[in-house]
Amino acid sequence: MQRAPHRRSTRSRSRKGLLAALLGVGGLTASLLGGSVASARPYPEPPTTLSLPSPPGGANVKVLVFHASATEESPTVDAGIAAIETIGLTGPAAGRFKTEATDDPAVFTNGGRLGKFNAVVFLTGGGDVLDPEQEAGLESYLEAGGGFVGIHDAARTEPYSDWFTGLIGARPAGAASAVQRATVEVGDRQHPATKQLPLQWKRPDKWFNWAVNPSGSVHTVARVKESSYSPGTGANGWDHPVSWCRDYDGGRSFYTGMGGTADSFTETDFRDHLRGALAWTTRLSQADCKATINANYTAERVTRPNQPGQNDQIGEPHGLVAAPDGRVLYIGRGGADSSKPVVTDWNNPDIGKGEGEIHVYDPSSGKVTKAGALTVFGNKGGGDELIKVEEGLLGVELDPGFMANGWVYLHWTPHARINRDTHMAERRISRFTLDLATNRLDLASEKVLLTWPVQIHSCCHAGGGMTWDSKGNLYIATGDNNSSGFSGGYSGNNPEPNFKGVSFADARRTAGNTNNLNGKILRIHPQDDGTYTLPEGNLFTGREPDEGGGKTRGEIYVMGVRNPARIFVDKKTDILYAGWVGPDAGAPSTTWGPAKYDTFAAITKAGNHGWPYCMGNKQPYRDRNLPDPGKPLGWYNCDAPKNESPNNDGLVNLPPVTSNTIWYSPQGGGVDYPRDANGIPSYRTEEQKLLLPWLKGGGQATMNGPVYRYDAASTSTVKWPSYWDGKWFVGDFYDGDQPRHAVLTDPRTVGKGGLPVHAESLKKIIPVGANGIRNLMDWKFAPDGSLYVLDYGRGFFTSDSRSALWHVTYKGGEATPTADQLARKAADR
Repeated sequence: MQRAPHRRSTRSRSRKGLLAALLGVGGLTASLLGGSVASARPYPEPPTTLSLPSPPGGANVKVLVFHASATEESPTVDAGIAAIETIGLTGPAAGRFKTEATDDPAVFTNGGRLGKFNAVVFLTGGGDVLDPEQEAGLESYLEAGGGFVGIHDAARTEPYSDWFTGLIGARPAGAASAVQRATVEVGDRQHPATKQLPLQWKRPDKWFNWAVNPSGSVHTVARVKESSYSPGTGANGWDHPVSWCRDYDGGRSFYTGMGGTADSFTETDFRDHLRGALAWTTRLSQADCKATINANYTAERVTRPNQPGQNDQIGEPHGLVAAPDGRVLYIGRGGADSSKPVVTDWNNPDIGKGEGEIHVYDPSSGKVTKAGALTVFGNKGGGDELIKVEEGLLGVELDPGFMANGWVYLHWTPHARINRDTHMAERRISRFTLDLATNRLDLASEKVLLTWPVQIHSCCHAGGGMTWDSKGNLYIATGDNNSSGFSGGYSGNNPEPNFKGVSFADARRTAGNTNNLNGKILRIHPQDDGTYTLPEGNLFTGREPDEGGGKTRGEIYVMGVRNPARIFVDKKTDILYAGWVGPDAGAPSTTWGPAKYDTFAAITKAGNHGWPYCMGNKQPYRDRNLPDPGKPLGWYNCDAPKNESPNNDGLVNLPPVTSNTIWYSPQGGGVDYPRDANGIPSYRTEEQKLLLPWLKGGGQATMNGPVYRYDAASTSTVKWPSYWDGKWFVGDFYDGDQPRHAVLTDPRTVGKGGLPVHAESLKKIIPVGANGIRNLMDWKFAPDGSLYVLDYGRGFFTSDSRSALWHVTYKGGEATPTADQLARKAADR
């Protein structure tokens, strides 16, 4: 039968309306395009086109491979058909299927024949291959619950159809590249099309750039790494989707931009990719293709602005924790009502006095209770580093037995313990009891577990976060409490500035000192009586005989961190995740070393993470001369650092530096340089390489986040889907180009300086911008699987109308198809 010429349709009308119109104008169309009414294939009545089983196909699973082309047939067709036939005939019996191939578009309207197939594969060569009626038949097929797989050039098919654009998900920005070997980052570790693939999949293909990036409107399962090949004009950047899926118009659609060569179809991994795509689209298995679609998430502010003159809803946001019953405790550092005077005169007994506030949000009632307040040294307001202060109420954590004992641990700086003469203060970890019925904190119940001295003459970098591991060990993040303003924003290693004998610009006194608890992540095991013991495996025992003994603290788990404000332990693995703020240098220096690096690290064992000797992937700073610290000496040795500061009372010979996982500066993410024979980077911006192109800084302040763990037994209707299970959330206080991402690490290299193997933006899910969460201060998942986020607000050292607790929930639903719609019991779902 001769095929009728067809028109190009924008699909701006509904399918039924279009079909009705076609019945009236079909003959005219054929005549205008050079055919005759007599020779044109008659359009069937709409009922014939619409008479499809729901869902199409059945337990006798069949796949249709459609390979028509508006030009010459694609050279991949024979190889593609053979591969799909082989896939259908191999593997577990429950996952097998039969394959039919055709280039005749009449299949889409011919007496309901399409209803026999569980899925349709478009192995097309591009162009306009369906007339409007045939396209309407494909629409009907999807509406009835059919499956669709598009391969490579299918993205160029039906270029005038908006509906088909939606089915595919994106259109190429131009022709595919020449065959190039590239690295595919496989971010979805659960979808049957990707779960068996390497995290970093290196393979040759012809690569498309996309006119509009589909991430967020589709569920991207794999991305191609542009730094691994030459993407040419119209490159998409670090987020370059290559395979994705979505539930579309009643059915299921999967597209891969791979398969542009005949050789692709002979690859075992690529066949596994297609096998999984076909398993989902044919209803042989379930998969979640909703998890990264932005519209499936709702971010809602749950606290109101404070009433005038009160902090009834929120203090100066600084940390949160969720209890097993869902209530959320969050703290304010020290700033209160901005109308209250801030005392900066050290002769005044109220110098820096502030209120560190604890609030409790109950999601069942939506009510906020101010649980209590501690009088802290923590409210000196803004100004330079000899005026402002970042002390106060810095961290909150709940006892593992909180629902029985109500114990709350707070990390704080009591105003009553400051020394106005020496400008020293006491930092402490205290345990209080919360009345679980009234949400009121019993301030008289305090048990002081741990104290240590901090200098408060100069700001900043106080740290503060706390977290538990699965063994009941409490981790405590402490900042180095030093200024980098006296070293040009590079290594905080200027030993000279001091107040009454205590240096405030030499982080070798603190973070680099094995006998000082500042600039560290501590690990202790609290006891019920308010004391603690030291667990095995800390960096030091406290009894090292090295260099005369008495030069280590047994509480230290990690040294060499600058300002680890947020830390988190994934209790499934007991890996510690931390982030810390770097110094202030805006650009690298060939004299002094790297620009400021904000840092994230996945930490698997006790170690030294470098500051103030080395940052990033063992990029050293330079030592300073005395009596003139403005003159450089040699570069620090990251493998055998020495603390030769006159302010050091710990070991001179330090543990070797461990490389970090993520670092970024104003120049970009994962900045690296060529190195000389001694391993010293060039530190020339024009020679830099960006190992992590998905982030950069400028104004920057890391806010480490959690690792999500999906609870399959939970009946929560707002929990984030299992797709995110095991992914590490990294963020920044600021919301421009800075990170707000979920990343995957390689289990083989995590904790050894291995870079993340995949990242995806969360900026549409955890919204940025003036009306979103602009200043991310902390974020934690609740037991119900939803996410709580603190937005600091829009002004420093106080709370304002934008200071808020937010709640981010998921509403995408379960994996598809539903269990009762599966074609048969699959061998592996």
